[in-house]
Amino acid sequence: MRIVVLNGSPRPNGNTEMMAKEFIRGAEEAGHETELINLRGKRITGCLGCQYCFSHDGVCVQKDDMKEILASLDQADMMVIASPIYWFDITAQMKTVIDRLYARASVGFHFHKVALLLDSGSPNVYDAAISQYKMTNAFVHWEDMGIVTAPGMTEKGSMKDSPALKEAYKLGRSLQ
Repeated sequence: MRIVVLNGSPRPNGNTEMMAKEFIRGAEEAGHETELINLRGKRITGCLGCQYCFSHDGVCVQKDDMKEILASLDQADMMVIASPIYWFDITAQMKTVIDRLYARASVGFHFHKVALLLDSGSPNVYDAAISQYKMTNAFVHWEDMGIVTAPGMTEKGSMKDSPALKEAYKLGRSLQ
């Protein structure tokens, strides 16, 4: 299985990236091919809602870095969303990418399996992100392979002591 992990954290080598890499380690040990795409530094603008993609076989009118992300996802069997929680939801970087997945709404998605990796400084702040994830999965018929949350990530590097790191590894390792 080919797995694309989208890291929505703007912080290089931060807690979210640590968790994503541990998931990847488990997935690769299980024999899967992985690709980590860090969204930080990418030039991706919001969806225009112009529906150009609907009359052009899923091709977006915008010419930015989303083109390469869509190309990777077009070859993926699974997409993993990894994001810190900023103000009770995923980061703006991740939300922009998710909104731009609209370009594939008319032609469909190659992948049908997804997972969610979230971390935050506070507990009990995951409801909005998880709800959006579950509603999207239901609407487009994606199969949820698992959700890992990691509260208490108050400092860069806090993840190394979190039980969520092991959970992320086990999730990656468990994939069939």
